[in-house]
Amino acid sequence: MRPDASSASSAVFAANRARGAVSFEVKLADGMTRRGALHESGSLRVRFPSPEGEGLSAVFVNTAGGVAGGDRFDIEIAASEGARLTLTTAAAEKIYRAIGKPAELNIRLTVADGARLAWLPQETILFDRARVARRIDIDLAEGASLLLCEIVVFGRAAMGETMRQGEFVDRWRLRRGGRLVFAENVRLDGEIGEKLAKPAIAKGGGAIGTALIVPGDEALVERIREGQESFGGEVGISAWNGFAMARFCAQDAARLRADMMAVLGRASGLTLPRLWLN
Repeated sequence: MRPDASSASSAVFAANRARGAVSFEVKLADGMTRRGALHESGSLRVRFPSPEGEGLSAVFVNTAGGVAGGDRFDIEIAASEGARLTLTTAAAEKIYRAIGKPAELNIRLTVADGARLAWLPQETILFDRARVARRIDIDLAEGASLLLCEIVVFGRAAMGETMRQGEFVDRWRLRRGGRLVFAENVRLDGEIGEKLAKPAIAKGGGAIGTALIVPGDEALVERIREGQESFGGEVGISAWNGFAMARFCAQDAARLRADMMAVLGRASGLTLPRLWLN
């Protein structure tokens, strides 16, 4: 292929990458959480089912039908004082094979004093040779509450597919009262299938997850551990710096999802989104 033809092909590929962004704020008004200004662009949309009690629920929809290499999605959410917001996704997010640049997912959550935010998306499924870089930045006031979970599935076990190669980069930063209390970078690349098979990484597991609970203490950890006999996979729970964290690893997504639901149920009186129960 001639150099000019190659450049033209690259330009066409870049022009066809999906872009999506959602940003909005919720506020407490007359004892009810109400949505403020909303900005949507590209293939990312958010919908608000009927209010539930004094809180508000939101559901993200990716009209692109998945995420491919070179796509970029940005989400920015703010909950003002006293607001109650639960966020989820309409379906599991599929990350497809990438030929060139990785997909980018950027999430920023800001929660004010007395506000409670629950970030509960359904699973992120990585296809073989998928490449994705995700960044999650959370800024909590001292009196804010957070319930957050993320599940990552490597391959589609139900379809007999596994993820052999690819790239998964995950960067988390949690600040509370302006102070950095948790920072983590995860990177899996190259022969991911072989790495997941190692005992020190996933011991052959095909799904991993994290639940972050603020505030959280040892009493909460003990309450969650009371249900550990029912866990189908491996679950590790600890608390420090004023928050609790549960780590999950399971052979498949269904088993991990059940464990996550059990932990979230014990960690909070919050009712899980109806989409989780389908």
